[in-house]
Amino acid sequence: MKKLSLAIALLLAPTMAHAWPWSNDMANQISIKPQESVDQANPGMNPFPKRSVPVSGSTVFIKDQQAANKMANPVPADEKSIAQGGRLFAIYCTPCHGQSGTGDGLVGEKLLMKPWNLTNSNDMHKWDTKDYPDGYIFGYISLGGAVMPSYANDLTATERWHVVNYVRNVLQRSQVGQTQAQAK
Repeated sequence: MKKLSLAIALLLAPTMAHAWPWSNDMANQISIKPQESVDQANPGMNPFPKRSVPVSGSTVFIKDQQAANKMANPVPADEKSIAQGGRLFAIYCTPCHGQSGTGDGLVGEKLLMKPWNLTNSNDMHKWDTKDYPDGYIFGYISLGGAVMPSYANDLTATERWHVVNYVRNVLQRSQVGQTQAQAK
């Protein structure tokens, strides 16, 4: 009987230890919450350090896809921008959309919903700039979609516009030229 009582006491001992006051030390501590001031006399966020400089090209905050559609592309589609967009497309977009942009990437093949064909070689959408302006593509890269994640934290706003320039001037133009040549 003594052995059984000792065994029960040893089994219950760990559960009783959680009731001691030191078990909540991590939860109940002096700490500073985000955007909370250390100085109670001056509540609010700490000011930025002296000589700090804002970083250009940070995330552009857009409300939704409809607001993005109205955005104009501020980056000229020159050779440098298109080349930079091509490098970024190869890194971030090729796994799903493939090198050709038709949605045949290695990751895209495994998804239940096939990634969008970004070229004009599809029947679903011809990427007419009236229906799908540059801001639409920028917004989709920034906000993501049903399956596509947002790349606003991975690419700066300028880099996203470079990708838009690449999609417009390489992927969509090359398909138009190919279909016109095939028709002749």
